[in-house]
Amino acid sequence: MSLLLLIETATASCSVALMQQGQVLALKELNERNIHAEVITVFIEELFSTAGKTYEDLDAVAVSSGPGSYTGLRIGVSTAKGLCFALDKPLIGIETMKAMADGMAAKLPADSTTLLCPMIDARRMEVYTALFDAKGNRIKETSAEIIDEHSFADILKSHPVLFFGDGAEKCKDLLGHNPNAEFDGGFVNSAAHLATTAQQKFEASIFEDVAYFEPFYLKDFIAGKKAL
Repeated sequence: MSLLLLIETATASCSVALMQQGQVLALKELNERNIHAEVITVFIEELFSTAGKTYEDLDAVAVSSGPGSYTGLRIGVSTAKGLCFALDKPLIGIETMKAMADGMAAKLPADSTTLLCPMIDARRMEVYTALFDAKGNRIKETSAEIIDEHSFADILKSHPVLFFGDGAEKCKDLLGHNPNAEFDGGFVNSAAHLATTAQQKFEASIFEDVAYFEPFYLKDFIAGKKAL
């Protein structure tokens, strides 16, 4: 009965979950910017208390590896690596776009032909995005895209596409004119979305090198200028 800790901090959401044999036992999350460092360890402690488990019961730690917020990813990955080092447990990295697609796919009918396009807000009209089918199988690799009225035009000609995530709302005015473009404005990243891939990787013993694992930033970090 494998027990996994799941950590998601790639966006404004700070979310952690305990999963046993593919089933989420406890979940703690808050969708609020710049609170990750303050609450993540508290949330994890509360998880173990709620589930009646101890750190020694863990079999692995899974973390959303990006792309996304530079600071959020650093906090999540650092926390995951610290636990793995201290407890001598394996680390599982899960690309954030894949986790988002799995989370949305679970809400769709099994026979849906809608394609899934997770979007994470970057700068201005840029988003981190990828494309998946309704079962969560990847169709297009993750990339940073500047969205305009021609974006996804070829795909939207032949398929309905569901855009979701915190980057989708700012693209709605540019893409919403297409009848095949759908938007889910209520989607929030959650550690629970890591569950499917985390269980698959654990069973296949697909683990990261804890010493060298780094977040998938996709782009170099650009620090904002401080106000004078």
